[in-house]
Amino acid sequence: MRKPLLLIAPSLLFMTALFAWPLAAGIGQALDQPGAFSRMLDDPYFWPAARNTGLLIVVLIPLQFAFALTMALLLRERPRLSGLYFFLWVIPLAVSDLAAGLVWLSVFTDRGYLNSFLEYLGFSGYPWLSHENQASMFVAVVIAELWRATSLVFVIIVAGLQGIPRDYDEAAAVFGAGYLRRLWHVVLPQLKPSLQVALILRTILALETFAVAQALTGRNLPLLVGETYQWYSVLQNPAVATAIALVVLALSMLAAAGYLHLMRERT
Repeated sequence: MRKPLLLIAPSLLFMTALFAWPLAAGIGQALDQPGAFSRMLDDPYFWPAARNTGLLIVVLIPLQFAFALTMALLLRERPRLSGLYFFLWVIPLAVSDLAAGLVWLSVFTDRGYLNSFLEYLGFSGYPWLSHENQASMFVAVVIAELWRATSLVFVIIVAGLQGIPRDYDEAAAVFGAGYLRRLWHVVLPQLKPSLQVALILRTILALETFAVAQALTGRNLPLLVGETYQWYSVLQNPAVATAIALVVLALSMLAAAGYLHLMRERT
């Protein structure tokens, strides 16, 4: 028993220094200032930020998984130029969040590429990022995040598909199972561990969406991590910023625990 503990002791110390101490310091900072959590709850931006973040997760995650799974299954059939498709689809992984936001800002701004193209076709431009139109701002952020982050789910699913033997799929086909039936009863059950990892990662990262939304909408479409930035850098109140960060942490842990419970193997 002592030897295994000695082997993992360096990792435990490293993880404690990297996560446990900053977490304890953050909790202490939030509790050190009386009323930090009440100020957070009374902030007129907090509840809209929580609503927008939750809505972003509900809309974005299913779309990302649908696109990523479709692309991965297409590559599994090994079409011609499949290597080129894979390269093109993972390019967003090499683009930083802020750079992606600035690219999409050039698309959605009033005189951006999208409105210029619409005017070329004879349509009038549309104020996509107007603070008076929350719906269009939300759609712009969803599209930008869909382009930027779907590739992460795609790579995880492609890796998971590599470990699924084709023998089961071929055997099901021999016995008359159609493609959708084989996908539902053969492929997806074996892909569950990869889907679980991707789901946890993407939900946590969606909770932390900031740079893309900040570049596109500023504070006109508030999100939880954006409010953390506002309180810490603009309003100079680290205690309230830490309180919001702890809310994001709690939601991330609840989401991860929920996914692990729902997708665990039943015996």
